[in-house]
Amino acid sequence: MNEFIWPIRVYYEDTDAGGFVYHTNYLKFMERARTEWLRELGFEQTQLRAQYNLVFVVRQLSIDYLKTALFNDLLHINTSLTHMGKVRMTLTQQVLRDAEILCTAVVKIAAINVIKQRPQAIPPDILKALRLISDQ
Repeated sequence: MNEFIWPIRVYYEDTDAGGFVYHTNYLKFMERARTEWLRELGFEQTQLRAQYNLVFVVRQLSIDYLKTALFNDLLHINTSLTHMGKVRMTLTQQVLRDAEILCTAVVKIAAINVIKQRPQAIPPDILKALRLISDQ
């Protein structure tokens, strides 16, 4: 379960004038995959905000564009938890077309209290679920 795979189709709106996926859209694809990853673990982001005043935000991102995706490609976004702390986590994400890696990213995420606008410890039930998958 440490590797979560989310399929996504490239639509015309995702491409630039040359017919290639516009570079910022890879970030959108990865964001959607992270949301679905949390959902698969049983955590809805709206529920995390309502129950804990918690949101996960991107603290740092490093991305490497290797090849381009094109209109109508079926892509798969692989998401893996590579580091887990009390407030932060690091995810590695890859965008693939078939077995070909198009893009890789290391995404550092922080838990933030939306009211205090400060870092917040990840609640124990979420931390436990995340540590369970990172140990597999």
